[in-house]
Amino acid sequence: MIRSTFALPAILALLSLAGLVSALTGDGWRDFVSWAVLSMPLLATVWAVARRSSRKDQSK
Repeated sequence: MIRSTFALPAILALLSLAGLVSALTGDGWRDFVSWAVLSMPLLATVWAVARRSSRKDQSK
């Protein structure tokens, strides 16, 4: 399942949903959890862009 096309976007969507619920339901450690979880899609995007640009550099 992890190698399927929609597994990673589904995991990121669930993490985002958990982060939003955590941010809306409390303060303190829940804020930290929400920041940590909501940064995962951003980090995944940065990783994907960096990986794609390194592949383009290797193909030249």
